[in-house]
Amino acid sequence: MLTGACIHPDLMRVLSLCGHGDKVLIADGNYPLASRSGGAEKVYLGLTPGLPTVTDVLAVLQTVVCVEKAEVMDPEDGSTPEIFGVFRQMLGGMELQGLGRYAFYDACCEPGVRLAVSTGEGRTFANLLLTIGVADGTH
Repeated sequence: MLTGACIHPDLMRVLSLCGHGDKVLIADGNYPLASRSGGAEKVYLGLTPGLPTVTDVLAVLQTVVCVEKAEVMDPEDGSTPEIFGVFRQMLGGMELQGLGRYAFYDACCEPGVRLAVSTGEGRTFANLLLTIGVADGTH
C-alpha cells in the first residue's frame, strides 16, 4: 500500500517516468483534454462538478515532483483570473507565464507533455501547465 499523498497508480507511474523539463497539464473540467494534449498520458479524475479541483491535484503533485515553471492560459480580455493568485501562492510566489488560448493549446500538445490530468474544476482558466524541475529542488 502506498502511504504518501499521491496514491493514484496511473499518476505515480507516469510521474516516475518524468525527468527534468518534462511537463504535466492539470486541466479544468472545460478543457478539451482528448484533442488538446497531444500524446500525453491522459488521466480523467473528474468525479462530479467541482471535484477534484485543479488546486487539489496541484497540492498532491507538489509532494511528488519539483516544479520549475508554470504556464497558464490568459483570458483574451486581458483580465487576471482569481485562480492565478492561488496558483502563485501554492507555487511559492513563482511567476506564471501567460499564453494566449491557442498558444496554450499548442504548448500542451508538445511531445514533452507527459501527463494530462482532467479534473472536475469549474473555475474558468484554471488550467496549469507545469514544467518539472530537478529532484533536489533546484532549478
